[in-house]
Amino acid sequence: MTQSTPDRPRRITIHDVARAAGVSLTTVSHALNDRGVLDPATRARVKRVAAELGYRPSVRAQRLQSGRANCIALLSSMPFAVAGGTSRLGFMMEVAAIAAEAAMGRGLGVVLVPPLEGAGGLLDTLDIDGAIVIEPIAGDPHIARLRERGVSIVSIGREPLTDTPVPCVDLQSYETARLLLAHLHGHGRRRIGLMIGAAPRQSYVETERAYREFTQALGLPCHVVKAAEEHGEAAGAEACAQLLAKMPGMDALCAPVDAFAVGAMAHLQALGKRVPADVLVVTRYDGIRARSAQPPLTAVNLHLERVASLAVELLFAHLSGERGRTVITGPKPELVVRASSIPGA
Repeated sequence: MTQSTPDRPRRITIHDVARAAGVSLTTVSHALNDRGVLDPATRARVKRVAAELGYRPSVRAQRLQSGRANCIALLSSMPFAVAGGTSRLGFMMEVAAIAAEAAMGRGLGVVLVPPLEGAGGLLDTLDIDGAIVIEPIAGDPHIARLRERGVSIVSIGREPLTDTPVPCVDLQSYETARLLLAHLHGHGRRRIGLMIGAAPRQSYVETERAYREFTQALGLPCHVVKAAEEHGEAAGAEACAQLLAKMPGMDALCAPVDAFAVGAMAHLQALGKRVPADVLVVTRYDGIRARSAQPPLTAVNLHLERVASLAVELLFAHLSGERGRTVITGPKPELVVRASSIPGA
């Protein structure tokens, strides 16, 4: 029992409630947890006495009794150079804020977990009921560890290159890529380069497929460069140089990773090329990095507020034993046109 001190009064226990209400420990437990068959008046009296005494249930006892931590993890293997930004309000943090609000509405807490290389043994010891993994890579080590623990998992973006992916909210990456490419082509651009991340993520897989199909169908040159996510904007600049070497007359660039797009624009401008007069540039995530770029980047509204809420709903359903639904299609992506892709802007 917790000892009382002048600064910390003794903690009220279930035994105190039972004595004050004149009932058994079992009756108190059933009354406070709304279980068992009790006279309504007795149940109400026990709850009233508990409130008057200032009783607060032990979190540890509740955990042992229910087997639930009432907490979920949110994690991503994407380096912070891409997932965040100079404002620290990048893709992951936007999803985290919305997911936390949705989870709290269901009585769940949310804890953010850094990529494994920076997390030590945290993922192995964290007391959680489930996890949401943002855009996992093929063979994602986070998913592997969570599966070993028997933790329920949902991903935002499909787990790639596997026949048995975890339940997910589909980000419609193929449709997003087609939307961006059609926009560039609609402005008369015919030498469109593609810059994606080197990691095996479903969004990159689907974007590259959409690009190759798009250029082949229209008889356009096809040039893809892959950049290292951990190098952020610097990787975008380097990849842009590689694209220009392959396609000197490149007049448009599709760089779905916003950090790559910003780095590519800086490289183009350093070469004296004007954006958008000489090269149109578009990206995927419509975040602060895209909006604050110079010129501001055309991007896509992925409706992350709905995506994150759907992920929490799907995970909550699986935690509740409702495992029939494994894939939810996210909202339709919408183009947000800005100066980076408006000729003459």
